[in-house]
Amino acid sequence: MPIEVKIPAVGESITSGVVSVWHKKSGDFVNEGEALFTLETDKVSTEIVAEKAGMLETKADEGQEVKIGEVVATIDDSKPPPEQKRTEKPPEKKKEPEAEKESVEQREKKAPEKQEPLSPAVRRIIEEEHLEPEKISGTGKGGRLTKGDVLTAAQERKSAGEAVSPPGVAVPSAPAEQDRQSSDGRFTRKRMSPLRRKIAAQLVMAQQTAAILTTFNECDMSAVQELRAKSQEKFTKKNGIKLGLMSFFIKACVEALKAVPVVNGRIEGEDFIQNNFYDLGVAVGTERGLVVPIVRDADKKSFAELELDIAGFAVKAREGKLKIEDLQGGTFTISNGGVYGSLLSTPILNPPQSGILGMHKIMPRPIAVDGKVEVRPMMYLALSYDHRAIDGKEAVTFLIKVKECIEDPKKLPLDF
Repeated sequence: MPIEVKIPAVGESITSGVVSVWHKKSGDFVNEGEALFTLETDKVSTEIVAEKAGMLETKADEGQEVKIGEVVATIDDSKPPPEQKRTEKPPEKKKEPEAEKESVEQREKKAPEKQEPLSPAVRRIIEEEHLEPEKISGTGKGGRLTKGDVLTAAQERKSAGEAVSPPGVAVPSAPAEQDRQSSDGRFTRKRMSPLRRKIAAQLVMAQQTAAILTTFNECDMSAVQELRAKSQEKFTKKNGIKLGLMSFFIKACVEALKAVPVVNGRIEGEDFIQNNFYDLGVAVGTERGLVVPIVRDADKKSFAELELDIAGFAVKAREGKLKIEDLQGGTFTISNGGVYGSLLSTPILNPPQSGILGMHKIMPRPIAVDGKVEVRPMMYLALSYDHRAIDGKEAVTFLIKVKECIEDPKKLPLDF
């Protein structure tokens, strides 16, 4: 009796998703544990695997929106694997060298169709960057190309001096996005991805439900830069990862949250919830949109552990492998627009949190130091907060504490 493949529950509040790509097609024999398709939801992308081996019959198209519990395929476990087809292939290798060479060339030209299907996002990047997929090594299951693989290939071409599109411009291709283009090509209509729709709803909800106010300050990055330069070689050799800026800001925010606890809380109905733990969200930009994985118990982790967490999240986000639990439960968020060149911005709260710190680009600027003008590497800091729960004095005190810890890192619990 055929086994139904249903859309599983992948997290609280998620009721639907999109079948972004089938990794197997109808009529294929699939083994237990093999990836059948990728389900894209408003939070993460998840590969759905076969629970049993058998012949696959799909019932949903790529790009189709499906509900949790909906049947999208069946697997007939009564049919054995096609062993005969496997044994018929070896004799074909006895072709003449020239003919064999020609068949290889033909297969290479048809590789994108015969190999594992590419996801919509991967296809779009390949088209826009003019990449050759057969020349890129895939790190996904069965050698399948991931978004990270093609983005890396595009960046390598750019480093080599070839003209490519700016990183981060990739969006899902026509099948998943249901593109519609006018006859004269003046505009293209695309359906927003589930993640993009969720981000839009969250931002609007934050603006409508919280009294958001932003306070600003600036910090001199000289001390942190000097400390990093002095400790980098030893730190990297010992921990296998570089000492970055984000770990300093996470530590500084923990100290500031301890000094001003109200910033680490949230409003829930008519109650105020004071969090006594420090799970900090670190915003990560991907081609699918902004996601905020959570660094758990940031107050208990070393600088090396923080850097490893951040690097791990960046890789998972780039490859679309973040899980729901990676994104839930944060008490405060840090967003670094400086990596994109932003000099100043007003970050929007990440509900239900009451505060978010915005980091920005480090710029050499003339400032007064002991009555003299000196050029120092300066960064603007922005703290957006929910004024319903946090007073201006508390917000300013928090931001000054962050500034003090960055300008004098000895105030942080250094462990390297």
